[in-house]
Amino acid sequence: MKKLILLLLYIPLVSFGQYDFIGSVERISNEIDDFISKDSKIEIIAKGFSWSEGPVWSKKLNAVLFSDVPNNVIYKWDELNGLDVFLNEIGYSGIVANSKKDGTNGLTIDQQGNLIICMHGDRRIVKLEDWQSNKVIPIATSFNKKLFNSPNDLVYNSKNELFFTDPPYGFKNGDNDELKELQFNGVFRLSPNGELKLLIKNLSRPNGIAISNDEKTLYVANSDSKSPIIMKYQINDYGVGNPEIFFDGSVLSKKDIGAFDGLKIHPSGTIFATGPGGVLLIKSDGNHIGTIRIEVRSANCAFDDKYEYLYMTSHQYLTRIKLIN
Repeated sequence: MKKLILLLLYIPLVSFGQYDFIGSVERISNEIDDFISKDSKIEIIAKGFSWSEGPVWSKKLNAVLFSDVPNNVIYKWDELNGLDVFLNEIGYSGIVANSKKDGTNGLTIDQQGNLIICMHGDRRIVKLEDWQSNKVIPIATSFNKKLFNSPNDLVYNSKNELFFTDPPYGFKNGDNDELKELQFNGVFRLSPNGELKLLIKNLSRPNGIAISNDEKTLYVANSDSKSPIIMKYQINDYGVGNPEIFFDGSVLSKKDIGAFDGLKIHPSGTIFATGPGGVLLIKSDGNHIGTIRIEVRSANCAFDDKYEYLYMTSHQYLTRIKLIN
């Protein structure tokens, strides 16, 4: 099996101990040494997925949860038990029209410890009713009486406001799909009282989303090869303002595979952004200090609750790398 992977993907795998290793760490600046030691390796801890996505650390389960979007499954991985199916047939149920039938994507945990799920297939955001079944409670289903496209990624602030992106990836024909009801691909904010506000509608492919530690800045990744950027916005009482390009991916090598996708904020304020080449480490001033090069398309990433590891969904793999904390 290892030889087959090598032939098809030209990925150098090194086996040592329990896990296979993949890729390397590109150290553009010595500042990356504050986050990743020179001895750290990228471990493949699970594999065999069609497109792994949306990881989140569950303190309740002491495990990472993540989606396999095309296969309509949420998986759980922990150090003791390895990989298990957490929820099956969860993201697409046929409740609304959708020809692509994708499953879940982005996952997060709210302040009450509930699992909040972006559903590509069902075109909505839901809360898991309990941790023992796939019963869900819808929390966002439409805007101005029009169904969402395919909610992709999401993040809460300390006010329990939910910010999320809604690109057209859940449609077979993207923006030209006959089932698309909204004329834009938006970024939204859902308040605890249920008020839904459109924040941004001029990004072609809004995808990953994150909020700075001081909660003054919203970051949104645009997953468009024609406009490979990470935007930043000032958060205010009315929504967001002062849009600026935080990082322009056009400066990266054209040979780097992948597009900007997931975003996570380290306690230091450094942004860990999945994008061309792997996971980019970008300081809050926009300085790119290095890349975790996984050598396959990278979808998203998540820290554990102690920031000891970064877990990465990388095409058909779940990978991780040990961090300095």
